[in-house]
Amino acid sequence: MNTFDPEEPIQIPIDGVLDLHTFSPKELPALLDDYIEACLQEGIRELRIIHGKGKGILRDRVRSLLSKHTSVESWSEAPLDAGGWGATLVRLRYTGVEGK
Repeated sequence: MNTFDPEEPIQIPIDGVLDLHTFSPKELPALLDDYIEACLQEGIRELRIIHGKGKGILRDRVRSLLSKHTSVESWSEAPLDAGGWGATLVRLRYTGVEGK
């Protein structure tokens, strides 16, 4: 029988796409930091963050955090085929740490 342990870390794939639908807004700062760091370690410099459309509150929070993040080179709204205003594309700076 599988039991859910709320203290157990959630494993998410490090593939450049982060879907925030299953996370609490209070987790955002640490989640974005950890995911960006993991992507850099994997050599991934282009991300798509899916925050949903809604009222735009989560989108604005994500973009505010991205604007202050030292590893973020730029961000923009995703094209329609990649989520439109429900997702944000992110370009990470080359830091020299990526790659295995």
